[in-house]
Amino acid sequence: MEQITTFVEQLLTDWGVSANAIPVICHVVLVIVAFLLAALAGWICKKVFIPIVGKLTRRTEAKWDDVLFSPKVLNAAFNIVPAIVVWQLLPLVFYDYPTVHEVLIRLTAIYITVMSVSTAIVFIDSFKLLEGDTRSARQQYLYSVCGILKIIIIFIAVIIVVAIIINKSPATLFAGLGAASAILMLAFQDTIKGLVAGVKLTSNDMLRKGDRITVPGAGADGIVEDVTLTTVKVRNFDNTIITVTPQTLVDGSFQNWKGMKENIGRKAVRKVYFDFRSIKIDNLTRYRTHMEEWLAKNDKVVVENIIMVHLLDATPTGLPVEFVFWLKDQEALPYEHAISEIMEYAIAKASDYDLMIYQTPIV
Repeated sequence: MEQITTFVEQLLTDWGVSANAIPVICHVVLVIVAFLLAALAGWICKKVFIPIVGKLTRRTEAKWDDVLFSPKVLNAAFNIVPAIVVWQLLPLVFYDYPTVHEVLIRLTAIYITVMSVSTAIVFIDSFKLLEGDTRSARQQYLYSVCGILKIIIIFIAVIIVVAIIINKSPATLFAGLGAASAILMLAFQDTIKGLVAGVKLTSNDMLRKGDRITVPGAGADGIVEDVTLTTVKVRNFDNTIITVTPQTLVDGSFQNWKGMKENIGRKAVRKVYFDFRSIKIDNLTRYRTHMEEWLAKNDKVVVENIIMVHLLDATPTGLPVEFVFWLKDQEALPYEHAISEIMEYAIAKASDYDLMIYQTPIV
């Protein structure tokens, strides 16, 4: 920069520019040069390094490097480079203007802080691209930790920016927060409770992305699309979106159908009431045996699980026979259709064994 300054001063002198105007023009030229160098550094990073990194990550079989070193993450990181160049050149440009130099140094420092936080958040958010339609317990816990980490990063960045503006050490501000912590906890108690509830949901593996849940109090009955520290987004089966707070789920109750989904098949339990007058020596036993054998051969039934047709305690409305079996299809519509077909057969087949379904006499 000193050589550029000397060259520009000599050139302006040769052109006959007045001595009073030469320093101003020199500073303008130095500012332009500084910004050109900063822009050049940013352009080189984005046009040269990003394609090189992209080629290297595509050659590997791993997916994580394609996500964590994606163009979006690298672009966010390289946005800091021009500011760093300006930071280094400012003392050489505004050596005669200490006040301007101080103001620009602070503004550049704030910009670097903000862009660093932005890069960190983009980097953390890139972990989402490693997920599928569902999350494992470890992924969900990591997702929650990342959410807490983003809050901490933003909080620290705010403290640093305030420290830069008032020209104080960040350590001094952090020390001062200790006295105000009680007030802050009172002001943000709902947010803090939500964060604690979100951590409790994930650490206890109570909820994951992709689970089907039912929350009667909130009108939610569908698939969990996203779980964060402060919200749980549920897409109902009519495609409406319900947003529930983690604290609502922890303080109240909700039904998670994950166990049914992870199991082989979905359990079905139905009853048929038979008229006592139609029961003879062993016709009901033969009927129950036939139904168990028929269910075991039905391609809609999970034969690995229990199949049972048994008697229950007698009632004034007939002798109940309970059918217990598991269906392969767990979706609501095909599940109900399969049950209807099976029970229609069970009712129709009863007449072959001289059994009658109980009906209340019409007076």
